[in-house]
Amino acid sequence: MASAPYSSFLLAALLALVAGVSAINFLSDVEITWGRGKALNSDILQLTLDRASGSGFRSRQEFLFGRFDIRMKLVPGNSAGTVTTFYLSSLGGTHDEIDLEFLGNVSGQPYVLHTNVYARGTGDREQQFYLWFDPRLDFHTYSVLWNPQEIVIYVDGTPIRVFRNNERLGVPYPKSQPMRVYASIWDGDDWATRGGLDKTDWSKAPFIATYRGLTADACAVGSYGCSANRRGWWNQVLDSAGMQKVRWMRERYMIYNYCRDPKRQTARGPPPECAVN
Repeated sequence: MASAPYSSFLLAALLALVAGVSAINFLSDVEITWGRGKALNSDILQLTLDRASGSGFRSRQEFLFGRFDIRMKLVPGNSAGTVTTFYLSSLGGTHDEIDLEFLGNVSGQPYVLHTNVYARGTGDREQQFYLWFDPRLDFHTYSVLWNPQEIVIYVDGTPIRVFRNNERLGVPYPKSQPMRVYASIWDGDDWATRGGLDKTDWSKAPFIATYRGLTADACAVGSYGCSANRRGWWNQVLDSAGMQKVRWMRERYMIYNYCRDPKRQTARGPPPECAVN
C-alpha cells in the first residue's frame, strides 16, 4: 500500500490531468511586453494607451490547440482611433494568428469587432461585426476555440465565426505552430474608426482597457495534462444548431466579409474556403 504522502501526490497529479481548465494568473503567468500595462491582482489586468505608447501582454506559456476565454471591459467614452485586442499568435515570417480586434468609436456609436485568421504567414481573412451591446459598460466574455478541425470565435457564448480546416482544398490552416495568448491596446487612428475619418482625441487619454478572468483549457507545450484535456474540445465541431447561430449573427451583425469582397477574388472566384465555410 502506498504511503499517505505518496497517495496524496498521486491524487494531486490525477486531478491536474482531469481538471483541464486553468486560470491564467496575471501576476505570474503573463508578462508585460511593452508600455504601461499593470496587473491589479491575479485576476485583473489593465492596459493603457497615451501619446507616449500603447501597451500589451502575453502568456509565458505556449499552447498548441485549446479553448481560451477572457472577460474584457473596453475603453469608455470617446474611443475613436483606439484598437484593443485579444489574440493568439506564434512568431516569425510564417506565423499563425487568430485575431480579435475591437475598433474604438465616437461615443454613442457601436464598437466593431474585427477578426482575422493567419496561417503560415498568410492572412487577409477578415470578418467584421457590430457588437450588439455596449462593451464599455460591463465585462463580456470573448472566446477562441482552436482544434485540428476548426476555429470558432464566440462572444458571450454565442458563436459568431467559424473557420474550418480546408487543407484538402489547398487552404493553409494553423495546426503545427504553438501560439501564445496576447492582448494589447494601441493607436490605429489611420484606419480603425470609419476607415481613419475619426481620429484619436488625445485630450481623453489615457485610454484604459481592463481584462479579467483569463482561462485556458488547452494543450500547453510540454504539459503532461494535454491528453486529458482533449476529451472536451479536441474533436469538437459546431453542430447544425451552432451553425444556425453563426448564420443568424452574420445576417444581423456582420458588416464585412472577405469572401464577398470583389478585391479579394481572382479569376477563379472567391477563396476556395468561402464556398464551404
